[in-house]
Parts: sequence; structure tokens; C-alpha cells
Amino acid sequence: MDWTSGYVAEIDYTYGYYRELQAGLMDFALLLAWQKPMGKGTDSKPLRYLELGYGQGLSLNIHAAASQGEFWGTDFNPAQAAGAAEMANASGSNLYLLDASFEELAQRDDLPLFDVIALHGIWSWISDRNRQHIVEIIRRHLRPGGVVYISYNCTPGWSAAMPLRHLLSLHAELAEGDAKGIVGKIDGALAFAQQVVESGAQFFKANPAVAERLKKIAEQNRNYLAHEYFNADWHPMPFSDLAKWLDQAKLAFAASAHLLDQVEAIHLPESAAKMLAEQRHPVLRETLRDYLVNQQFRRDLFIRGPRRMAVIERMESLRSLRLVLLTSPKNVSMKVQGALGEASLQEQIYRPILEILEGKFLETDFSLEHPTAAVSLNELELALSQSLSHITFPQLLQAITVLLGQGHLGFAQDVLTQQAVQARCDRLNLWIANRSREYGDIQFMASPVTGGGVVVSRFEQLFLLGKQQGIGPPKEQANWVWDLLKRQGQRLLKEGKAIESEADNIAELAQQAYQFAEDRETRLKYLRISLG
Repeated sequence: MDWTSGYVAEIDYTYGYYRELQAGLMDFALLLAWQKPMGKGTDSKPLRYLELGYGQGLSLNIHAAASQGEFWGTDFNPAQAAGAAEMANASGSNLYLLDASFEELAQRDDLPLFDVIALHGIWSWISDRNRQHIVEIIRRHLRPGGVVYISYNCTPGWSAAMPLRHLLSLHAELAEGDAKGIVGKIDGALAFAQQVVESGAQFFKANPAVAERLKKIAEQNRNYLAHEYFNADWHPMPFSDLAKWLDQAKLAFAASAHLLDQVEAIHLPESAAKMLAEQRHPVLRETLRDYLVNQQFRRDLFIRGPRRMAVIERMESLRSLRLVLLTSPKNVSMKVQGALGEASLQEQIYRPILEILEGKFLETDFSLEHPTAAVSLNELELALSQSLSHITFPQLLQAITVLLGQGHLGFAQDVLTQQAVQARCDRLNLWIANRSREYGDIQFMASPVTGGGVVVSRFEQLFLLGKQQGIGPPKEQANWVWDLLKRQGQRLLKEGKAIESEADNIAELAQQAYQFAEDRETRLKYLRISLG
């Protein structure tokens, strides 16, 4: 029997970081939906977390390094499991990594009860048999009150493009020889599909958006496309079908983990919002919403035993949350993208929030010996009331939700947790920075402050590494980075084109190094992102 079960194993998956997998953001999504957050296990032990199908394991490793708890994961691909284990060994995290199949894991009797079981994307790429194994894992190993995070391709958003995927995968299976390898098969299938479009095929004339999707697909990373489109199993699923599957494990839908999905004003016109609000059954409501916004990818939270929060309890939980700013206010756009298109944010609300958080950033002692200053939602509300007497708590909560959903804000962990995980984060970040000398595929580092990942580009990682190795001012850092790139025959890109001359490459690196030193380096210190 083929151990891959039809899943692409010839080519590695990408090093993606998925912030919705962070337990703290799941808790906030639950609070928004009036559901009790997961908290700790009923036995008062630290959080227990299991990720199914962790891929390269970047999200799992970052969360295990940057937060307290016991983290487990399985991925049937032994190469990916070995790479994830290398990261875990570097950080020294409390992380148990397996390369067991879902069937093998479902048969084990030595797993603990978990507070969180998470799976990103994998549900869409596996057979019904493997889905049943996942349901069995959840049924046996999720504690009462525990949360399942599950993301998946869904209909109706994928309905029109499903024939395109069928055409691509069929061509790769039947028309391309194995000698070409998976990348050659993908390139051949994409070229063939484009020829079909240009031939005047009636399907693409009737569905012009699918032809445009093909153009975008052709520009994407081949490692990503191999896993997204070319597995033997590929099943976009309506929400109602997923709910039936998970009902077998006594799970009920709780909330969308994608925070912007909970801000209906940017997705639905008033008439649609009114219609949605009238639906009482959660399965019908979510299905209707998918039709209203033409949803093609869902990120859902299900609970074993949901409990609705009381008004005072929820308000106290929200007001106690502590926020930190991840982005310089000058880089925060007053626009947000929703199903209705681009919406404008109210500057008279958003700018004061950013200014208060920026003020806390500026008064911080950036040495690693001192805790990061954060602002609770309660403190933020009081500060805003002095200048914005008209702002209501629901308006403030919506603004915070939008900024969190866009990645501009994060939640701060308590000081003792930050101190406990600092060394682990330093070691993981050093491993990532050392890797960036040759590769540019990891764009995140672990923050002890937020307990999650923060965007740090390859060159920012190299500037941090150069400084750690005693490389001085930005000009020297630019020369040091260029020496690494030159030895590998690599060049910088500008506006999508390679910079050819050595002088121009060094000049571009120097400009980026100066910009990093002027602002970005200090913001990373604020988030306690260092290399030890």
C-alpha cells in the first residue's frame, strides 16, 4: 500500500505561519462570539495542544517556543517531521513530534486529553477514510470544553473553479510523464489549461473569473500548488457537511477564527445582514453567510460543549486583555478589505487608538531585562474617553478586532510567561536567522511577548544575525549580507526584476539596513525578538 494515500509527498510544503492557530487568538475569537474561552485544562495543568498535519511545522514550533504548554503534532511525511524536529531541538521546546498517519494516531492509547486540536487545510486534501480517523482522534482525545480549529476549502466559493482543478490534475496524471517530476507536471498542466482558455472554450467564456484565477495560480509557488491542487483527494465542502462530520465527536460550531469574518459591516449590506441575523440555527446561518459572501475558505472553531458567557463575565474578560502594537502607525492603512470591497476606517477612532499604543511603545525600556509595556483594553477605553467622549465600547471592540485581524496588534502574555519562554524563542530565532543565510522562505520569528509569530523578512533576519556577530553600522551590514548573497549567485529583486550590478545591490541593502536601524530594530526589541 502506498504510504502517501495519494497525498503529494514528492515536493516539500511551504514554510507558512498561520496566526489563527495561536491559542490566544482563538480565545479572543470565542469571546467575540460570546463563547467561554478554552483557558486551561480541567486538571489545572498547562495548555495541551495537538496539531494534525503540521507540514514544515513552523507554526507549531513558534507556538511551542513562545508560549507555555505541552505541544504535540503529527505529520505522516518523514522528511517534514525531521525538519520540524530540527527546529524543536534548536529551541528546546516542550514539543512532541510524530510522523504517524491519522490512522496510526487514532489507534494510540497513550495520548493525553487536549485543550486544542488544530488542523490547517489538510481536511480538504484527504480521503473520507482519513477524515473518519481525524474524527476518531478528536472524539477520543479532546477534553470537554476543548476547541477544534479547522480550516478548509468550501463551497459555494470554490464551485465555479472546481472543473479547473479537475482539468489541471487530470492533465498532470495522464499527459505528463513521471520523468518530469511534480514541478514539470504542474507547469505542463498550467500551460495546457491556458491553451484551453485561449482556444475559446465555452466553459471559460461562461466563467471569466475562472480564467482570471488560472492566471493568478500560474504565478504562485509550485510547492504550494502541488499540495493545494494536485493531491489525489481534493474536496471543497459545504459548511453543513463539515458540521455533520464533527457532530460525531460531539462538537458544535462556536465562531470563525478569522477575526475579520466577525466584523459583518465590511462584508454584508444592511439587507443581507438583517436576513442573516434572523437565522437562529447555526448551520443554516453559516451556510447562508457563505452564499452571501461567496466564501471559498473557512477557518472555524468548534467546541465540545459550548457555553455562552454572561454579559459581565465577558466584559471583564475582554477589558483585561493586554495589547501591544506590532506595526508602526505610519504603516497602518485606514483601509480594510472585506467581501464588499475596500472599506474606509474611521480615522477619528483608529488613529487615537494607535497613538495611545505607540505612546506605550515609546516609553518602554527596550532592554531584555525589563518587561514589555502593554495596554489593557480597560486602560485603552479610559484613555480614549478623555479625548473621545463619544466612543462606545462596541466601537472600540470592533476597531481592536479589525487591527488584530489585519495583524497590526497582538496580545501580550503575562510577564512571568514572557521570561520563561525568552530563551527558547532566542534559540529558535537564531536557528531561523542562520537558515536565512541561504534561504528566504521563513518570514517569521517567535515573540515571547505575544506568544506567536511576527513578520521578520529575510534581510531583517540577516541584519539581526550580523549585529549578533559583531557587524557594525548599516553600511557594514549591507556589505556582509551582499557577501553571503554573492557567494551563492543570488541577487536582490526590485520591482520584480533582479538588480544586476554589485554596487546597486549593496546600495539597496544599505538603504534597507538604515531603515531597519531607524525603526524596525527597536520594534523587534519591544517584542523581545532577539538571537540571545
